[in-house]
Amino acid sequence: MKFDDILKHIGEFGYYQKRLYLLLCLPAISTGCYMMMLVFVMHAPDHRCQIPGLNNDTYQIQNGQHASMINKTIPPSNDEKRKYGRCHYYRNNTRDMVKCSKWVYDTNTFHETFTSKMNFVCDDAIKTSHAQMIFYGGVLFGDVSLGILSDKIGRKKTFLLSTIITLVMAVGVAFSSSFLVFVILEFMIGAAHHGGFMICCVMSLEYVGPSKRVLTGIPIHIFFAFGIMYIALMGYLLRNWFYVQLAVGVPFGVFLFYWWMIPESSRWLLSQGKYDDAEKIIQQIAKVNMKTIPSRMVDEKTLDTPKTANVYHLFSTLEMTKRTIILLWNWIVIAMVYYGVTMHTGGNIGGNFFVNFFILAIVEVPANLLVIATLNRAGRKKIHCFCMIVGGIACLCTIFSVLFGGRELQPLTLTLAIIGKMGSAAAFGTIYVYSMELYPTVVRTSGMGLSSSIARIGGMVAPYLAQSADVVGGKFGQALPLVIFGGCSVSAGLLCLFLPETLNRKLPETVREAKDFTKKLDLDDINKEKPTQKEYLSNTEKEKAKMKEIYTVSS
Repeated sequence: MKFDDILKHIGEFGYYQKRLYLLLCLPAISTGCYMMMLVFVMHAPDHRCQIPGLNNDTYQIQNGQHASMINKTIPPSNDEKRKYGRCHYYRNNTRDMVKCSKWVYDTNTFHETFTSKMNFVCDDAIKTSHAQMIFYGGVLFGDVSLGILSDKIGRKKTFLLSTIITLVMAVGVAFSSSFLVFVILEFMIGAAHHGGFMICCVMSLEYVGPSKRVLTGIPIHIFFAFGIMYIALMGYLLRNWFYVQLAVGVPFGVFLFYWWMIPESSRWLLSQGKYDDAEKIIQQIAKVNMKTIPSRMVDEKTLDTPKTANVYHLFSTLEMTKRTIILLWNWIVIAMVYYGVTMHTGGNIGGNFFVNFFILAIVEVPANLLVIATLNRAGRKKIHCFCMIVGGIACLCTIFSVLFGGRELQPLTLTLAIIGKMGSAAAFGTIYVYSMELYPTVVRTSGMGLSSSIARIGGMVAPYLAQSADVVGGKFGQALPLVIFGGCSVSAGLLCLFLPETLNRKLPETVREAKDFTKKLDLDDINKEKPTQKEYLSNTEKEKAKMKEIYTVSS
């Protein structure tokens, strides 16, 4: 037997798995918070030079004398959104401009961010993108290193380790007072928390039967969206990066109790030859699911060990190489658009920062529900192409509402950005299922690990593209990031047209089968694969005989 055969007897998605699945989804809330945390922590408020010699200078103009001194001291801005320049002032009421050494900040959105605390503006503004890039680099490192570690010491121990590291670093970063310490801690947070999240994703699927994996593979992303909503709410209520950091970091300690609440992966235990430990968990699952099974289900004689291969097999044939490159480009673009649109839209489109952010999070819920409802009806290829192309076109269309409209078209620009975000959010859920079904069994694990890791390149690039709005300036700068995101999304969606459909297809087991996977499957082929009533009854009798043999051996 294989472990999937065992799940058919103890319940593919019974009460035990549903309870476990809910517990494994909850860490996704914290992951959503941390993946967007630096958008809040490194937010650059509107600012201008502090006026030399003016006591109690604030960003808001308080009286006529204050306004008169600003007009004489601060040069006008070329940016239509701002009245005054932000990086230079006139020396001694002359026309000689000098770089600022001190700034005053608009406190309407945040009372303080790490950016305003450390004055990462003007020449140092690029440090905000560096910090986000380093964080996503940590995510990449964590996905690889903790994935390897979980295969060595187990899912449960690795998750506990990631929880401890995340908790300590998340609290520590709130007290950091230098850029170097800050980015080192953020790197470790990125590695620990997202590595733990990937373990939750793996464990949630390892205990679910084959027929339920589409249903359970996507809802965890909805919990991810709940995390983004939570951090938007905390940002609105607290308005200070220090307290927002603690509001997300401290509750993470709850997951320390998972050591007593979740089991080790039975699949991992079996792969390590720990049959007795796996048997105890299998018996517990059957008991909770109210299933009757033999007193002994697994040992080295009754269990098939799945074959594995190396990651280079993904490029062993021309067809596999083409397919892998298209999938990897989609993973990169989806991550880039998902994070980039959120980073850019929150503070550059106009309107309330927190409302924009909350809307961009809440739209992920219907996007993922739509995928769940249509994925087994319309097919993976059609749904994924539709999400990528429609989302990309929406982002591209923002160039018209920005360049040829003013404030009156800001709601339209926001709506188009929201459609772009919905497209990338829905595509995120689809690409997980689509990739697993396209990669052959012998390299499926390697392919998913490579795909998830390579996607972090998109996350690392996203902050720089989002910040290009400030570098370019003006209306064109406001539209530029969304145009780049939209163009990449459309290109990725069109390339998917060269991939085969996987709906109603048997999954390829070997690279050779994957090569022949592009052959069209018509309705006759599907019907040929369906067993006749006689064959079905014969298979049922064989299954009963197999179970009877297991009962006899166990007795």
